[in-house]
Amino acid sequence: MNKPVLTKQHVHTLARLTFGNAASLVYLGVVAATAVFVTVDTLFVTHDDASFAGVWLFFLAAPTVFVFFAGGAMLGGDSGGPDWLFYLALVVSVLVQSLVLGWFARLLGGGRGRARQSRPRSA
Repeated sequence: MNKPVLTKQHVHTLARLTFGNAASLVYLGVVAATAVFVTVDTLFVTHDDASFAGVWLFFLAAPTVFVFFAGGAMLGGDSGGPDWLFYLALVVSVLVQSLVLGWFARLLGGGRGRARQSRPRSA
């Protein structure tokens, strides 16, 4: 019988890399604060002209959000696709970048958090 490709251990590791370290949490906090700012600016502030507050979310989600948009365009989607696809690409790209930040922080931290094998000490 074949082993599943994505086991519970893999899911736990991915979740820990995405949400369980300081670098990812700071990044996700900045994205959440920016999303609140954009929402308040869009709903409650009147502007004579269009507001560019939403551009900040793209700056935080770049470059992966553009990869998703380019992939959608290659698959036949038009640039003015449905709103749910736009928001899904934004959320998935933020989560992918949070995962990469977590992986990079783990790489720089020397793999702290992993179980280390004990070596016999010489007397």
